[in-house]
Amino acid sequence: MRRSRAFIPTTKEASSDATLASHIYLSRAGFISQVASGLYNYMPLAKRVIKKIENIINEEMSKVGAQEVELSFVTPADLWAESGRIEKFGKELLRFKDRKENPFVLGPTHEEMMVDMVRNRVTSYKNLPLNLYQMKTKFRDEARPRFGLMRGREFIMKDGYSFHSSVEDLDREFDAMEAAYKRILNRLGLEFRVVEADSGAIGGSGSKELMVIADSGEDTIAICSKCEYGANIEAATRSFPVNIPEAPEAEFNKFLTPDVKSIDKLAEFLKIDPYYTVKCVAKRVVYDDDSEIVLFFLRGSDNLQEVKAINATEALEIVDVSEEELSELGIVPGFIGPLDQDKAKHVIDCNLKNAQNMVCGANELDYHFVGVDLKVLEDVAYFSDIAEVNEGDTCPNCDGILSFTKGIEVGHIFKLGTTYSEALKAEYLDENGKAQPFIMGTYGMGVSRLVASVIEQHHDEYGCVWTKATAPYMVNIMISNIKDEEQVNLGEELYEKLQNASVEVMLDDRKERFGFKMKDAELIGFPYTIIIGKELKNGLVQIYDRVSKEKISVSVDDIYEKIMELI
Repeated sequence: MRRSRAFIPTTKEASSDATLASHIYLSRAGFISQVASGLYNYMPLAKRVIKKIENIINEEMSKVGAQEVELSFVTPADLWAESGRIEKFGKELLRFKDRKENPFVLGPTHEEMMVDMVRNRVTSYKNLPLNLYQMKTKFRDEARPRFGLMRGREFIMKDGYSFHSSVEDLDREFDAMEAAYKRILNRLGLEFRVVEADSGAIGGSGSKELMVIADSGEDTIAICSKCEYGANIEAATRSFPVNIPEAPEAEFNKFLTPDVKSIDKLAEFLKIDPYYTVKCVAKRVVYDDDSEIVLFFLRGSDNLQEVKAINATEALEIVDVSEEELSELGIVPGFIGPLDQDKAKHVIDCNLKNAQNMVCGANELDYHFVGVDLKVLEDVAYFSDIAEVNEGDTCPNCDGILSFTKGIEVGHIFKLGTTYSEALKAEYLDENGKAQPFIMGTYGMGVSRLVASVIEQHHDEYGCVWTKATAPYMVNIMISNIKDEEQVNLGEELYEKLQNASVEVMLDDRKERFGFKMKDAELIGFPYTIIIGKELKNGLVQIYDRVSKEKISVSVDDIYEKIMELI
């Protein structure tokens, strides 16, 4: 492509709401343009990157036997009603009616549509397994779209769905898809981690996220210092601590603790480690058609993980509760303990099971119990993992230490089981001629988010630094002085030779200053720029390496072979 004819509207400034590197540089370098909040146009450079990512995905999906389809973007709302998700998904689901008043939604995800396509068309176990996928525009009406392509309302996503006749076969496919997704990210040149995750609104189990490591990531992930364990903070677990603080010695008794309402004050008042205190977090838990106050108990050294708490209570969400609401139930804020089970529902962190030498609220103003043995609750209380892991905790898989890093979620895979096939009555006949619901898996990957993720991980103060697999053009030939016939002739000759060799090459033949062209080249992020300038009189040109920022001088006779060697 000749730069003089290319549509690449670079600018010096990005929009005022652009804070992430990918948003700033993709906008400034002429890859994307904003239409409205969370809505973007993809210009020619962005389309080239997207197609490269899609081609890699297609190649890896072909290797595992997945077949590409394309489902309608507009989805009948009746399908979402059948699955029971039309209300659960919330306001992110954009609903509308056609001229005949038929209700529809814009697909944020396509489980229902894929199941509808397969049901009554795949009827026998002999036709299984089946893995179908698409690369499709999706729409989620985000309350706060931000960060450019990272969290837009409209986005491009690869979503795939597999159908099986046994759990064992689903497990096999799940592992194969995880391996395929790893290969995709490796080919794209990204540093990433596969982490355990919460299934969220999609449902199912066996949930894993693929996280691109980046300081700008919205997700906090816990990773092990020794093994490959990684988990989203919402799903991270830990083994029992090794270095346990010394336990306080006290007989069971009620102890006066005037106006000591916080864990920090309690630990200081009794001169004990917060590890031996019991913290209560009171929340109102919201269900489909009801709500109730639930008391969550955990060690004073831990914090409540709200997604775990939602999962433990099978709720839609949890919200804060006022001291007045607690008082109406006879609960004393600041002195709530787990020994009185009558006032409200209790959920106790599993790390407190059989805990001894504990201090907890006495459910009486200004009093705590000391010397508490929680074995007394073993048969009457509900225990669940509701605590958020801490940095320095021990890995659940080895003796490594957990630390936190930031990640960008670019892929998410689930074992759906029969969640959607049962709801939508999608069945096949097994070996005995009996109808069975399909056992399903789902495999998503954010294509447009991957575009942004590459730049979040690969950029500098000058602009984009594309990996070789994602660069819109591999080589940029820059003619420093378009009025110099010798420079122009060499540029044209190289341009033709590289094109004939199927190298993706840009010829910058604009009548602009050298400095302006160079800044553009760095902003766009071509892996290699061949600079044809004043040194041509000495039989030399330069190759600028975007990653290392080094310029090497190469003779005119060797330039073609050298650039082919580099790419």
